[in-house]
Amino acid sequence: MFVRLLFSALISLCAVSAMAAGLKVGVSADYPPMVYKQEGRIVGIEADNAKALSAIIGQEMTLVDMPFEQLIPALVAGDIDVIMSGMSVTSERSGQVLFTDSFMEVGQMAIMTTEKVGHFSQPWALHSEGVRIGVEPGTTGADYAAAELPNAEVKFFKDSNAAFAGLRGKDIDLYIHDAPTSWQLATTDENSDLISLYKPLTHEQLAWAVRKDDQRLAARLNDALQTLKRNGTLGYIFNRWVPVTVEVR
Repeated sequence: MFVRLLFSALISLCAVSAMAAGLKVGVSADYPPMVYKQEGRIVGIEADNAKALSAIIGQEMTLVDMPFEQLIPALVAGDIDVIMSGMSVTSERSGQVLFTDSFMEVGQMAIMTTEKVGHFSQPWALHSEGVRIGVEPGTTGADYAAAELPNAEVKFFKDSNAAFAGLRGKDIDLYIHDAPTSWQLATTDENSDLISLYKPLTHEQLAWAVRKDDQRLAARLNDALQTLKRNGTLGYIFNRWVPVTVEVR
């Protein structure tokens, strides 16, 4: 009996110690306004989300920046504890990670130079033969182009800045990416030559991710998320970074 009690106490101490050590939060800080670097600091919606969650769960959350495609492997390997990087919930990703409840609904949008607005203002224009589409590898934008635009010529770009250069250089006609990339166009003068039609091509849920066997952490994050929704903090964070209306459920 004494041995069992001692073992249980050690397990409890280990759990408390792990919580006290804090959580490593994986982000890909190249996705404004969700998460990006500003004067050397990681900022954006997800950075503020992490601060708000930390205060509720009473555990420090340290942001770890890495390329987007490395986030899930790093989580599975135990190098990070949570992914908070504007990640869309997909069936493929759900097979690798455990998603929390959704904190935002978004969709893919098409970005173009202002001179092309007249041509692509009609929904059918996107599906025209030979339209040159830019996407980022491994994203739901790339999935959409592969599934829904069989007549398009698809080109891959490492990030939004590279795709914007492709638009300006007339290498592509449209760049398809998550809605937050389109929202960002409305907040910067440097991209005044680019525009989004703000018509969602898809409807996607953004959520945070933990390891498949970490149901306890997922439950804690879900409880905290509900608190952020109820007390208005989540809405405040969105309004701070997003210049357009976003539905928060």
